[in-house]
Amino acid sequence: MTTDNFKKHSSKNPLQRFLIDRFLDALVAETEALHPGKILDAGCGEGFTLEKLRQRAVGQVLVGVDIQQRAIGLGHEIHSHLDMQQGSVYELPFKDDTFDAVICSEVLEHLEDPKKALGELARVTKRYVIITVPNEPFFRLANFLRGKNMSRLGNDIEHVQHWSSRGIAEFARKEFEVRKIRTPFPWTILVGEKRI
Repeated sequence: MTTDNFKKHSSKNPLQRFLIDRFLDALVAETEALHPGKILDAGCGEGFTLEKLRQRAVGQVLVGVDIQQRAIGLGHEIHSHLDMQQGSVYELPFKDDTFDAVICSEVLEHLEDPKKALGELARVTKRYVIITVPNEPFFRLANFLRGKNMSRLGNDIEHVQHWSSRGIAEFARKEFEVRKIRTPFPWTILVGEKRI
């Protein structure tokens, strides 16, 4: 049994592999630049980002949480050495200020209440957040041009929020000072620092 996220990260399509690898390299580089000791991946899926961080020795403690038990189960099969547990980004099972950095990658666009999730990310981080979302409208255009989700004009059926790079920055400012925006096509990576 697989998930859409697993299929995406294990795709044999060379263009898709190139884009995902480039995106993950950028995400890991932005995380590494913060020199975090303890990192949470909120919405970790099967642990692909955590595994990249581990391989590059970024962070001393890596923890993942995902709402889908199926993703966590598959993650334990392929990355049995990673610390991943089931939990909701709306109610993260950690005390305030537990992590030096919290990654929330390709999650917020799926949520009916992303503001509530953003508040939880701010609660559990001591300092930094790294948020990634599809960069709209480029993400939908890329899907459409490769023949994916044609009846929805390239929009993923599970995406209920849509942000441009500017839009996600405005949204993140509700809880964080935006320190950096990076746009490895077709995503946006935002690095934010918690307001004190």
